[in-house]
Amino acid sequence: MEELYAWLQSSGSNRSLLAAMQREFEKTMSEQHEIPSELSDRIETRLLQDISQEKVIRFPQRTRLRWIAAAAVLLLAGSGYYYMSNVSSRKALTANSNALAADTGDIAPGTNKAILTLANGDVVTLDSAGNQVINQGETVVRQQNGQLHYAAQGNSDAVTYNTLTVPRGGQFNIVLSDGSHVWLNAASSMRYPTSFNGDRREVEIQGQGYFEVAPNANKPFFVKANNTEVQVLGTQFDIMAYADEKSINTTLIEGLVNVKYGKIEQRLKPGQQAVIDPASGVMVVMKADVDQVIAWKTGFFEFDNATLADILRQLARWYDIDVSYNQTGNERLFGGRISRSLPLSDILHMLEANGPTFSLSGRKLTVTSGK
Repeated sequence: MEELYAWLQSSGSNRSLLAAMQREFEKTMSEQHEIPSELSDRIETRLLQDISQEKVIRFPQRTRLRWIAAAAVLLLAGSGYYYMSNVSSRKALTANSNALAADTGDIAPGTNKAILTLANGDVVTLDSAGNQVINQGETVVRQQNGQLHYAAQGNSDAVTYNTLTVPRGGQFNIVLSDGSHVWLNAASSMRYPTSFNGDRREVEIQGQGYFEVAPNANKPFFVKANNTEVQVLGTQFDIMAYADEKSINTTLIEGLVNVKYGKIEQRLKPGQQAVIDPASGVMVVMKADVDQVIAWKTGFFEFDNATLADILRQLARWYDIDVSYNQTGNERLFGGRISRSLPLSDILHMLEANGPTFSLSGRKLTVTSGK
């Protein structure tokens, strides 16, 4: 389904095909409640016609094409999300996500936005549409197309710091003066120098960030977060250190990092994750589901054996909502992959199909855990 969805979004003609199939699907489903077999056949025919013209992607087996057609039906049924299921039943949902509950209201997904606090205390509001140049002594900061880019000018020894704060309902990315690229998730912040002087590069983060560190063997890169220190030479990794999460997780994508917590230090290999429990002071290294860890950066929520509370903490940050519970005790575990571009109501409908019910008043979401 991921391969098919990526292909359908890869060009204007493919997106037109998706739109055409969506219209046909909605027309058919408006006339009957079950998905007829002839609809899958028509979708398969449309895919065959278009895929046969593509030389880059090959689907040689007819049997596989039937699975692709079935995947397309699920994609269309979900209007762009993959699935959300109860792990105990692994039931794929096919409810139409365009049908919004009248008493639920709706909240749009997050956007590119942040607040930049300069060394002199001035505050600059950033969003995806803004383009501006900010001069700070020897450093020039450019905001363009939703990205912040630092370029150090001259060789001043003076060290000044900026803080980039991403509120709930936002995300933002930044290129530091050494060329390192950082993506910040919702409800996160990073304090960093406008230029790196001396023999080390160091930043401090709260929340979650994905780092692509520019290699420099003579000047190692350090990330500090909640008493945790990650040392790298040149690598890609994700660090999650939200105050409302039970653990601090560092996940290595490629390269090499040392994770230090107090007197405990572990070296990670690509695909490994260091999980720190601040309550006990224990660090455990395990194999990571990298796709799940960095799903937020690529535009998705991804869950595997997640509790309802785990899911709602992420939703609260991305949709800028406050969550309260009228009833506890929902022990169901959920798995799924959902686009972060969906309105909140779509995701709530998917969750409600597996037990819990919700009511939304303004930005306060009240949860009743179902059986």
